[in-house]
Amino acid sequence: MGNERFHQALRAEEIEGRYDRVVLLAAAALASLGVVMIGSSSLAVAEGLKVDDFHFLIRHVVFLAAGLGLGLALARYELRELERYSRMLLLLGFLLLLAVFIPGLGRTVNGAQRWLNLGITGFQAVEAVKLLLIIWTASYLARYRDQVQTSMMGALKPFAVVGAMTVLLLMQPDFGSAALLLAITAGMIWLGGVRIVHVLVPALCALPLLAWAAVSESYRVRRLTSFLDPWADPFKDGFQLTQALIAIGRGEWLGVGLGGSVQKLFYLPEAHTDFIFAVIAEELGFAGILLVIGLFVVLVGRAMQIGLRGVEMGRTFAGFCAFGVGLWLGLQAFVSIGVNLGLLPTKGLTLPLVSSGGSSVLMTCAALGVLLRVSYELDRSQRQVALHRGEPRPLQIEEIEEVPLPPPAINAPLRLGRNVRLRVEPQLGETV
Repeated sequence: MGNERFHQALRAEEIEGRYDRVVLLAAAALASLGVVMIGSSSLAVAEGLKVDDFHFLIRHVVFLAAGLGLGLALARYELRELERYSRMLLLLGFLLLLAVFIPGLGRTVNGAQRWLNLGITGFQAVEAVKLLLIIWTASYLARYRDQVQTSMMGALKPFAVVGAMTVLLLMQPDFGSAALLLAITAGMIWLGGVRIVHVLVPALCALPLLAWAAVSESYRVRRLTSFLDPWADPFKDGFQLTQALIAIGRGEWLGVGLGGSVQKLFYLPEAHTDFIFAVIAEELGFAGILLVIGLFVVLVGRAMQIGLRGVEMGRTFAGFCAFGVGLWLGLQAFVSIGVNLGLLPTKGLTLPLVSSGGSSVLMTCAALGVLLRVSYELDRSQRQVALHRGEPRPLQIEEIEEVPLPPPAINAPLRLGRNVRLRVEPQLGETV
């Protein structure tokens, strides 16, 4: 009789999955780069505000640590529970958007009422709403995917939800986040297999509202026109963009060196938040630009791969959660980089994991925790299916060392298998 541990298969519920290493490494690299660049870009800002030189760096590290804890918690939280409470999470998102208008609870910053006063710090409600909306939309697509693919009403319901959120965001006002939520929802519905005509109808209905919102405020009109030719008024409406372009131009191929940026010294506004990409370009050059873009391509591409694998495995909710997180990070990074390069009007969106920010860092880490949980459960499901089909389970190294192998037969060749496991070739007439 052979060793029982060697032959005994694990029960399905005992099998564990693995978190995706590519997501972990790409996110860690972006977060590490962000810590370094915030330390470099925020010194002059801290000096101007007469606070400690490392005030913004310490603040960012604290929020990054808190975000790491939140992400780890969500990475260990079962997706079926998130799907179960998706409707309550959507309601929570609406309550957060409404709470900013409550006197004493809501707080106005730079003329926009987007923040919640939590006592020791402020929290931008829309950052949490992004993740809550993604979870609800993924749940909706898991439940009504057939209706989304065949009927217009099935596709219109998510647009109606995000449309109501858009109205609340425009009241704050926060045009950039409203456009981002619309784009994320449209992308998830598109990946859900909606017919193009069912997307065009709500898009055409929303265009007049977005156009009105874009021109209803004079500062938005100036933003839309100034990015077309920032040099026409380089000391007023085009000041931010011209300084960003100067910083990018100074960086050339390899940059002026870490800490050597001149534009961050009171020339470039929001150097540690919205325009940190320009500081990266100045100090690290074109090589730094390629590094940042490459890391986001890897992270977003991996998220989409995980989402596709989830849909193909029949784990629709998990797959669309990954799609939503990938769309969020990819679109926000695209807009932030585009603004710094003068390709898009100023939107006030930060570069995920890189820019300084409390609520943004927290919720980006939370979104990555959900993405890692998706990768974990998909890997676990694959292992469970392999067990159910009777396929051999790859042994861990410690298991291989503890398995006592019987002595080989005299004429039995001992050879290394694909997984570097020793096996004995049975001889005719022997009982294994």
